[in-house]
Amino acid sequence: MPFDSLWLTLAALAGGCIALQATTNAALRQQLGDARYAAYFSICGTILTASIFMACVRPAAPAAAAIRAAPWWNWLGGPLGALIVLAGATITPRLGAAAFIAAVVGGQLISSLALDHFGLMNLPQQTLSGSRLIGAGMVFAGVLLVRYG
Repeated sequence: MPFDSLWLTLAALAGGCIALQATTNAALRQQLGDARYAAYFSICGTILTASIFMACVRPAAPAAAAIRAAPWWNWLGGPLGALIVLAGATITPRLGAAAFIAAVVGGQLISSLALDHFGLMNLPQQTLSGSRLIGAGMVFAGVLLVRYG
């Protein structure tokens, strides 16, 4: 159980980074006057950071056969990340950081419950239970409270 606590803590810290990212991208959007450029420059920063990290740790390159064998959906992370960055830059100034992130978490939860329930994309199947639905309902109540409370 202590190991789970570590992973949950790291996930919560990553969530804090997402809130900061949305806020900084929204501020850049306001400064530049265009969410598309804010998203573009944010993604350029991501590429630069990832490139520096890879140059520092120098991991072995994956086999070409492994790259070719990867299912098409394995390559959606980058485009989906770009859409999240663009959404944050566009929507955060309209809703505020807390409401934007609360809504993002709600959307993540719906998607995650479906992915788990059906065991999609090689995830272990976790049946949708009453307690999981109640937890999701509580998150959505939180979204409404954050936005309208």
